[in-house]
Amino acid sequence: MAASPELQDYVAGIEAGDRAMLARAITLVESRRPAHRAMARELLAAILPAADPVHSKARRIGITGVPGVGKSTFIDAFGTMLTRRGHRVAVLAVDPSSSRSGGSILGDKTRMARLAVDPGSFIRPSPSSGAMGGVARMTRETMLLCEAAGFDVVLVETVGVGQSEIVVAGMVDFFLVLMLPGAGDELQGIKKGVLELADLIAVNKADGDNRLRAEQAAVHYRRALSILEPVNPAWRPPVQLVSAIEETGLDDLWSAIERHRAILEAEGGLAARRGDQQVRWLWSLLEARIEDRLRQELADELPGLEAAVGKGELAPGEAVDRLMARLFAGS
Repeated sequence: MAASPELQDYVAGIEAGDRAMLARAITLVESRRPAHRAMARELLAAILPAADPVHSKARRIGITGVPGVGKSTFIDAFGTMLTRRGHRVAVLAVDPSSSRSGGSILGDKTRMARLAVDPGSFIRPSPSSGAMGGVARMTRETMLLCEAAGFDVVLVETVGVGQSEIVVAGMVDFFLVLMLPGAGDELQGIKKGVLELADLIAVNKADGDNRLRAEQAAVHYRRALSILEPVNPAWRPPVQLVSAIEETGLDDLWSAIERHRAILEAEGGLAARRGDQQVRWLWSLLEARIEDRLRQELADELPGLEAAVGKGELAPGEAVDRLMARLFAGS
């Protein structure tokens, strides 16, 4: 077995844009082994100047959509358009985890045929590993590694269920919601919360016989958005038509993303948004680290308390009081 690369090899490879080394580095930060976690923290600290998470020029775009909307087909077409323009595109496709192995089960690379072989792209299907909303535990770290490797567009595809939209919207600059034309009721059961997160709604599959239905759907979405107070007064989320199959509307979509960024940069909002995201990330990591430590420290007592709470023999609040009393017994 080949020896693991030392820290300097990881850093040199990433900053040189070596995709193989980038993939190995992502595997490192996803690892749960204590030794790997320690090296991953060193690696992230070493590449921080190159990644520059607050002032990076990279475009961070979250993409979600209703089932059957064709997210992967859209990303394949959209990403290929961007690489043709000279951009380097990283796709972080967050899959639901296998309940047995914890591995990715959707295989997004097989549904992004052109991007998968494009030298200007990098696709990383990541298992969610049970993290909230199906978002991979280390997606933020993966984004930093990709940006340090010179990828100037990072697309984060959510599984489109649960709380994943909220989590992804909290780590990107622009949140894109893909919708279908004429799929049942006017808003297809879309949650108000998702509409509030959207920076743009794109009605996909607006081609052939679907074109008229797509135009009608766009009218409904515009009406729905008109009654919501925009997060940024300078940007009211537009609704556009796209076709990943015919590759129409993609140029207009990218232009809208660039306009949104220009507005944020002009008012200093981009750096402020990213700075706030960094602080929230700090707290997220702290909470996860504390939970891991608590589970270790209380490993002998937790199972019994959990069983008692599950049987209704002990109130959750009382169980917490007992655990806290043990934790701070010597303080």
